[in-house]
Amino acid sequence: MTAELFVPPDFAVPLRLETSQFVLEPLGPQHNDADYEAWSSSMEHIHGTPGWEKSSWPRSMTLDENRADLERHAADFEGRTGFTYTVLSPGGEVIGCVYIYPVPTEGVDALVESWVRASEAELDAPLWRAVSGWVESDWPFESIEYAIRD
Repeated sequence: MTAELFVPPDFAVPLRLETSQFVLEPLGPQHNDADYEAWSSSMEHIHGTPGWEKSSWPRSMTLDENRADLERHAADFEGRTGFTYTVLSPGGEVIGCVYIYPVPTEGVDALVESWVRASEAELDAPLWRAVSGWVESDWPFESIEYAIRD
């Protein structure tokens, strides 16, 4: 694998992870209103989530700025330079996000981050466990960085 490729050209990027508690699917502009509501109602909670304590996001944004951000994530997914998934409740409500991106840390293949909305805080650790196992079993990374949950 060459340094500029995040995943091998023949790697089939997973399009879904489904558990009894949530479903992951690629994030895109079609999720704008629900995504915006999810994170904007939970900014303090997200900043208290492992891995997000020092992040500049979330920050105040307009709905149009959020749509542009979702379009950027969708373009990254299409270009295979990073992968963002919306986390949906079994009923289809946006309850969080998962990000899988390159990381400049030596010896680490990918940075994985996730958050859930404050009203679904009890799903943070189950999401972390499910995504950790998924990345280990279904993704081509030997080493990831993903803030541990209790």
